[in-house]
Amino acid sequence: MSEAKYDLIVIGGGPGGYAAAIRAGQLGKKVACVEMERAGGTCLNWGCIPSKALLKSAELMANLAKAETFGISVGNVDYDFGKVIERSRGVADQMAKGIEFLFKKNKVDYIVGKAQVAGAGSVTLTEGDRKGETLAAENILIATGCRAKQLPFLPVDGERVMTSREALVMKSQPKSVAIVGSGAIGVEFAYFLNAFGTEVTILEVMPQLVSVEDEEVAKVLERSFKKQKIKSELGIEIKDAKIGKSSVTIDYEKKGKVISLEVDAVIQAVGVQANLEGALGDGVELELDRGFIVVDDRYQTNVEGVYAAGDIIGPPTLAHVATYEAIQAVNGMFKHSEPKRVKNFPGCTYCLPQIASTGLTEKAAKEQEIEYKVGKFPFVASGKAVAANASDGFVKVLSAPDTGEILGAHIIGNDATELIAEYCLAMEMEGTIDEIHGTIHAHPTLSEALAEAAAATHDEAIHI
Repeated sequence: MSEAKYDLIVIGGGPGGYAAAIRAGQLGKKVACVEMERAGGTCLNWGCIPSKALLKSAELMANLAKAETFGISVGNVDYDFGKVIERSRGVADQMAKGIEFLFKKNKVDYIVGKAQVAGAGSVTLTEGDRKGETLAAENILIATGCRAKQLPFLPVDGERVMTSREALVMKSQPKSVAIVGSGAIGVEFAYFLNAFGTEVTILEVMPQLVSVEDEEVAKVLERSFKKQKIKSELGIEIKDAKIGKSSVTIDYEKKGKVISLEVDAVIQAVGVQANLEGALGDGVELELDRGFIVVDDRYQTNVEGVYAAGDIIGPPTLAHVATYEAIQAVNGMFKHSEPKRVKNFPGCTYCLPQIASTGLTEKAAKEQEIEYKVGKFPFVASGKAVAANASDGFVKVLSAPDTGEILGAHIIGNDATELIAEYCLAMEMEGTIDEIHGTIHAHPTLSEALAEAAAATHDEAIHI
């Protein structure tokens, strides 16, 4: 047994873990990051990044199908599904190498393997080339993230039944697929596969798609998906599932009627659960809530010197939130600055049309009995959106009637995931809708819709 001494050991190399390790390195600390697969974790290797590469291919395919609209004839368009998947893996590989380079640049010891908190100040490597070693550290940060939930009646086999991980490396394109769940992962895979001709049916227990989003946003997405020939079965209950050699049959109930659906494959997109298996040694008892680690305002657990950040401490389970939390935790533990907990954050979904939001929905405001005003601007009134043949959707902003404080913003449409940043910044700076309205936005741009929505709160929008 050998022992090494560190200022910080990070368990997990995803967006939270690698950011924490790099930040501590920037502060001149001796750091080790232990990741069981590859730098970047699930997001970079099996989630955010490769999925966006797939969605870019789908977007290009969809645009080629509409080329005639722009006066361009492209003839018959063909594709190689295997190469589409292969490109996404190449993008993930390139980004993982980038993280490994940043580890070297910031003198972070990168260890491939599994680690276990043996106690305060002590970590044991349980898998990998250095299995059996004990590492000592003043501080330990757990950033092991989450893994996909699996439905017990639909066991994953990687071919007929998949989670997002298996779907990212599917060997062949299914002719038909049922996607169980309509959160960001579910609707993104629906859009991707549909763009290449797969017959897609979304099965969702809730009465709307993307249930965390504004109801009006969900309705626009449902209409858009219907135009794209993506079937959305909402408010259903799955009664039974049979996995055959070449297909899967799902029986579900909708409005009292049982419907049988036979498809080539099923993708489960029913959420995530805490990934803490094997991370805690005997005698290490961290306070948990529904499997997630409970932390204080400094991201410290109930065990002194043991911290946690990212998905492992619970929703919102988003990569950018994990990065923020991890950096805050490191800044706090080394007394660089007072750490902050997450308040405002963007939620983004990369199907077409894109969805992005921050703050309260109308439903949440009503439930909390918060008074609000609504400003809304449709992209059909945006010259840039119409010119780009992307006029579906709108910008909607909620604000306090007396002060103009921005309570929430909801965007569905082209480049929504880029546009949301302005409202996030405004809310962080405690800006108002009048300040958004009073800021000159370049013409013609999609960002003009942000100002017009703010102006619409006072019925001052010019273009509607």
